[in-house]
Amino acid sequence: MATLNLTSDRFDKTVTDNEIVLVDFWASWCGPCRAFAPTFEKSSEKHPDVVFAKVDTEAEQALAAAANIRSIPTLMVFKKGNLVYNEAGALPPAALEDLIQQAKDLEIEPAEPVAAGESED
Repeated sequence: MATLNLTSDRFDKTVTDNEIVLVDFWASWCGPCRAFAPTFEKSSEKHPDVVFAKVDTEAEQALAAAANIRSIPTLMVFKKGNLVYNEAGALPPAALEDLIQQAKDLEIEPAEPVAAGESED
């Protein structure tokens, strides 16, 4: 599956409408981001059942701020709409494969949407 380029208007829908979503927050000027890109892309080819998405933090500054991105690359993993992994730093191929398998094996209930005006306590 091709890697998706996510924007703020598609982020929530992508995360909630798919079983597992990996999101790579990156920027073109970031050396570690560029080094991680082939690993991320190759893994996307091995896992057609997983959505691989990228967020360009320069083009999507509001989204990066809302996601509290402080360092790039940052990888987030969502399962059934729940954030289950959030770490800065590029992963080597074996570690990324292990993370994907852990996400697949994780038993979790779908995220419940928060109604407008309610807080998450």
